[in-house]
Amino acid sequence: MTNRRIVLAGTGSGVGKTTITIGLMAALQQKGYLVQGFKCGPDYIDPSYHSAVTGRTSRNLDSWMLPEETINEVLLRGSKGADISIIEGVMGFFDGRDSLSNEGSTAHISEITNSPVLLIVNCASMARSAAAIVKGFQSIPHEANIVGVIANRVGSKNHYLIVKQAIEQECGIPVVGYVLKNEELSIPERHLGLVPSIERGELNDFFERLGRLLSETIDIESIYKLAETVEVQPPTRGIFSKEKNNGPVRIAVAKDEAFNFYYPENLELLEAKGAELVYFSPVKGETLPDKVNGLYLGGGFPEEFASNLAENISMKQSIYDAIKDGLPTLAECGGFMFLTEELITTNGQSFPMVGVIPGKVAMQKKLVALGYREIKGTDANPLLQKGMTAKGHEFHYSTYENLGDVPYAYETKGLRGKKLEGYLKDNLVAGYTHFHFGSCPEMVDNWMACCRGYVYA
Repeated sequence: MTNRRIVLAGTGSGVGKTTITIGLMAALQQKGYLVQGFKCGPDYIDPSYHSAVTGRTSRNLDSWMLPEETINEVLLRGSKGADISIIEGVMGFFDGRDSLSNEGSTAHISEITNSPVLLIVNCASMARSAAAIVKGFQSIPHEANIVGVIANRVGSKNHYLIVKQAIEQECGIPVVGYVLKNEELSIPERHLGLVPSIERGELNDFFERLGRLLSETIDIESIYKLAETVEVQPPTRGIFSKEKNNGPVRIAVAKDEAFNFYYPENLELLEAKGAELVYFSPVKGETLPDKVNGLYLGGGFPEEFASNLAENISMKQSIYDAIKDGLPTLAECGGFMFLTEELITTNGQSFPMVGVIPGKVAMQKKLVALGYREIKGTDANPLLQKGMTAKGHEFHYSTYENLGDVPYAYETKGLRGKKLEGYLKDNLVAGYTHFHFGSCPEMVDNWMACCRGYVYA
């Protein structure tokens, strides 16, 4: 179904959006509903939770990276067959690209998709003042439809009833339930090893328990009713419109504990353009699959598995030889780090990587770069040709130190200005930026053409 969805928004970061989102997903599933997850913004981690809970691939809805019609196309495709879609917000409800507009915010996504909104409020140490907070969110001019409130971190049921009465009297919308202040409800293992632990099913018991706890204090059926809205209209001509292709192309995709940051639409667009995706695991020592025409090395946590990656000599050599031979390759962030000569961890340990990119990367204890990027190709970029623009996101704790003149892959523009970024050599395009192909589908066409022109050695 496409007419039942709801946004879980927060008054700010850290109010408990992710915990309540996955708990609500689990609770709905326990009632027999098929649930589809979405995440506002560019994040990869929270969608991995959604996917683990629901058994369906969660998807990103980002109003800065993607046009409005594409956002609705992603929503329509992702929600197919589901009874209800749960859209987790990002940061505070109105927080987005800048302070003067809703662009890139949860509010913007709710407006574009005509989705009702549940506002999550941290009610610790307040009573009637909670109504003032909700009233404030209602007062800023916007088209979003805030239909209810969840009171988080209340001290007791009586505390909740006070908050509920105040909000419903002053704001005219229902408070559909509450979550007690409880340290056991915080998500365990929220660290760099998160995704592997989820994929192994180690958090299933936690998800089950969380769903049952939320069912005790939140009216799940009321939320299901509040989620009913208008149907999503299919695009006139979407990015997944069927087009003729000129024969099969095999693209190897690294997918394991170290490399797992891929927007689902990136992979699906490649398939829609005629690619056969062949997955392999560098961490497990699997060499590059035979007879491939391209290679996609996504982001992730190579630093967490540096020892495994360093020890797999034959795997690294197979990748090195293929790229040197001209295999069309896109490496993003973790994939870019993996292709350098050396990775140095925060404790000073050094691990040899593939070595096809001169220089080394060193992990830092503080965040090095974070934010949206507008990306323009350089003259020789085979995927993002000069004059083309794509959008993406940068987030990393490492720095790249080159050992000579670097042929940059592209120019990025963020809030702090422009910079040349990445590494370009023949058919290799690598850098810290994560692309969203939905922002520039022509990039996929170029990659496919490049792959078809590569003769496998």
